Amino acid sequence: MNRKIFLMAAICGLVAVTVLVAAYDLVPYTDHVGLILADAGALAAAQKEMETATVELKKAADEVKKTADKADTEFKRLGDLTAETKKAADEALVKHGEISNRMTALEQQIAKAIDGAGDAAEVKSIGQRVCDMEEVKTFLKSSRSGKQSVQVQIKAIISSLTTDANGSAGDLIIPQRVPGIVATPQRRMTIRDLITPGRTGSNAIQYVKETGFTNSAATHSETSGGTKPQSELKFDLMNAAVTTIAHFVLATKSILDDVPQLASYIDGRLRYGLALAEENQLLNGSGVGTDLNGIYTQATAYNPALLVPSAAGNLTKIDIIRMAILQAFLAEYPPSGIAMNPVDWADIELTKTEDGAYLFANPQGGSEARLWRLPVVETQAMTVDKFLVGAFQLGAQIFDREDANVAISTEDDQNFRKNLVTIRGEQRLALSVYRTEAFVKGDFSDALAA
Repeated sequence: MNRKIFLMAAICGLVAVTVLVAAYDLVPYTDHVGLILADAGALAAAQKEMETATVELKKAADEVKKTADKADTEFKRLGDLTAETKKAADEALVKHGEISNRMTALEQQIAKAIDGAGDAAEVKSIGQRVCDMEEVKTFLKSSRSGKQSVQVQIKAIISSLTTDANGSAGDLIIPQRVPGIVATPQRRMTIRDLITPGRTGSNAIQYVKETGFTNSAATHSETSGGTKPQSELKFDLMNAAVTTIAHFVLATKSILDDVPQLASYIDGRLRYGLALAEENQLLNGSGVGTDLNGIYTQATAYNPALLVPSAAGNLTKIDIIRMAILQAFLAEYPPSGIAMNPVDWADIELTKTEDGAYLFANPQGGSEARLWRLPVVETQAMTVDKFLVGAFQLGAQIFDREDANVAISTEDDQNFRKNLVTIRGEQRLALSVYRTEAFVKGDFSDALAA
């Protein structure tokens, strides 16, 4: 019974050795051979021996596994192991032990070589390098008196300089590039949203405008025999030409091919430029040449004579806006909005009472910009100190002939020969101001001084 237990333990031991050998991986140790060792001869010998030992260890592992399988089969079949099997098992284990010991020695040899290389690669400071020089050591040991000197040469230290001097490695440093393009600020466009939109398929807008009305209506007696009063009406044919707003930029074909983002960026900037010019034309177009006849240009001047008695005295910009609203109301065109420069609106919002409280603004909470129940449009297209009050939807209309668009072409001037591309932004529109009295304009300073 004890013999069988011993035999079973021997077989289990063989199997365990087999599993251990199969799990033993020598590849990490062979990787160290690629390192720079202090002794080149030792490196070559260690590498060759490591390769040989790796092959032999694999064969020994296969032999151990084969012997273990055979021993397990004999034990199950005969209940004992033959002498031949026992001998083969002993030889396999002995051979395995020898190879394992040799591998351990190789590991220690490689580890020692690696540690030696690490010590040799220690970086010395400039002072250490100077003190280790033979010229300096000789100078320090010299007992001669008098004026003496020693010269040493230190190789250039690697630095971030980008010059051609020794040690300059600044070109290897790559700056971090922030993606995209940092654009300039864009103004918020507001005037177009106030005006009634429309479209046209022609190059001009014509409309009949009543320019005069004499109202002679009065009571009349049917029995007196007199003639009935006659009133007079006058009409004029008005024209608003469709104008073109356009601009372009030149770019090389290669830069657009190499930087696809640039094409869309230019497209957006050209469209923004059109919108910026449009807003200025809608308000301040002179009506001369190709300019639109802007709303502010045609608006009726503020009339200070309409000042109501209760507003006399210490007038403010708030009072002036209310009088302008009254003037538009009296022309039978109820205003729908107020336009002014952001500087003037800030001045109004900062108006305070005698005890220092804000009159109607709440610094802690946001509220829609409104004054006398009407929305206030802040735009830098309005000059500082000027205001415009009007019935924007009733008194004016925009007619779009061609929406803002961007076109790209090489067929322009010498583009084809020079490999250039013309990128053009363009739009066409007309503006009709039906009733000039629907809009009231003025200067705050003049109105306050009147």
